[in-house]
Amino acid sequence: MLQVRLSGDIWFMGFNDRRTHLFENIWPIPHGISYNSYLIIDEKIALIDTVERQFIDDYLDHIASLIGDRQVDYLVINHMEPDHSGALKALITKYPGVTLVGNKKTFQLVESYYLKPEKVVEVYDDDTLELGRNKLQFRTIPMVHWPETMVSYEVNSGILFAGDAFGSYGTLDGGIFDDEINLDFYEVEVMRYFTNIVGKYCAHTQRAIKKLADLEIRMIAATHGPVWRTDLNWVLSRYNKWSSYDMENGVVIVYGSMYGNTQKMAEVVARRLAERGIKNIRVYDASKTHASYIINDIFKYRGFIVGSCAYNNAIFPNVGTLLTTIEHMGVKNHLLGIFGNYSWNGGGVKSLAEFAEKMKWEQVYAPVEEKGALKVDTREELLRLADAMADKLASN
Repeated sequence: MLQVRLSGDIWFMGFNDRRTHLFENIWPIPHGISYNSYLIIDEKIALIDTVERQFIDDYLDHIASLIGDRQVDYLVINHMEPDHSGALKALITKYPGVTLVGNKKTFQLVESYYLKPEKVVEVYDDDTLELGRNKLQFRTIPMVHWPETMVSYEVNSGILFAGDAFGSYGTLDGGIFDDEINLDFYEVEVMRYFTNIVGKYCAHTQRAIKKLADLEIRMIAATHGPVWRTDLNWVLSRYNKWSSYDMENGVVIVYGSMYGNTQKMAEVVARRLAERGIKNIRVYDASKTHASYIINDIFKYRGFIVGSCAYNNAIFPNVGTLLTTIEHMGVKNHLLGIFGNYSWNGGGVKSLAEFAEKMKWEQVYAPVEEKGALKVDTREELLRLADAMADKLASN
């Protein structure tokens, strides 16, 4: 448990999870993750979000260590996802007088997950909650990344309690503020969190950024990752860049290969791109690298070249899983190249062409397909595919 004062009346209460391997049981978190809750001790006491249920006992103990025999008056629910509402029922049991603060959709989810709340305050955009010296102002930012998501802004201190917005993977290893940590470590973890968790909702993220632009934000306190107090632009500019699909000139090459022939095709394309001056080239075997890392680079680089061998007259399963995830996330504005390999019947390249049709990305060259081992004529086609991608990137 990390218990740190953010300002006179406002406390950070965070827990580090180094045991969980997969966040949401899908995304690898080798560096763990933090769950952050916030406590305002004033004439009225307010909690902002809770924590994941595995930390309930310690969480309640730490609240009591700060407020003694006083009661929690309000629980502000910015986000109802169970990793932030996991202690809700336990909190109500310990503090039966607590009033839940949220919007209409919040309370629908409270009832779906836990119980029908008895004491609620339903808030709308720019409604306020007076606690004494502190005053909270609310704004909804739906689909960043659940429909009920909102933020709470403490007017006097300028602290934005942002829910999952501007969060990050990675535990907080002693330091909790951006000026206490090495941000080089969080560069990948912040982006991977965005692309894995929020990336499907880029348009909503853009609307949220604009909606919050008039607030005088002096600190961003998210429910995962560091608290931003010194260089807020570090995280704000990145969220704006990623949600705008503002990508760099580079190419992600992904392949699925059983016996190495499709891999050889990928190597030919990668080498030609390098010869053409493309320095940002990332080549991934879809069977080895988890989709969360590949998607991270797809959000970063404009070019995407994907290859698949045929597998039971269809696409190689690991490539298919990746493409389904990309399609579901609705990633936009990419340049696409396709190649593949088969032995006696096709399927891989056919499925890749169907993916291209669904995504509506610009396809830089006709699909290149080989039967069996890579031959001279097909190698020349792969070079032309790489050249076409390099030309398009240069023109952009």
